[in-house]
Amino acid sequence: MKTSPTQRSLKLLRSQGYLVAIVEHWNSYVKIRQDLWGFADLLAVRGDDCLLVQTTSGPNVSARIAKIQAEPKAALWLQSSNRRIVVHGWRKVGARGKRKLWECREEEIHAVDRASRRGVHQSDPRVDRAEQSLNNL
Repeated sequence: MKTSPTQRSLKLLRSQGYLVAIVEHWNSYVKIRQDLWGFADLLAVRGDDCLLVQTTSGPNVSARIAKIQAEPKAALWLQSSNRRIVVHGWRKVGARGKRKLWECREEEIHAVDRASRRGVHQSDPRVDRAEQSLNNL
């Protein structure tokens, strides 16, 4: 049976002691998967550490990082010192002719580039709604 990158990350984070929830969902009306705030598949909590995780296949890590950096809600999430955003990129590795095993490449997003926000300002209603939803956490 084939496992998704989300399921692999779920298992990895739980093995590291995180309490994990899937925060993406299937929108049957438009027939697409929708991430939390446009970039998060998983929410993981361990002590004071609060982590949003975007999961993907290995070759798509840089595209996901660019997507997160263009999202104004990601900048709001990162304003707190105990909140992080991580991209998990999954690929199979192993010696030629040997069994291939799944490996996770983890890239942490430390800051969102404000120049990549394409003219979104703090007075933008989308940012205001995002701030309100983060304050309600």
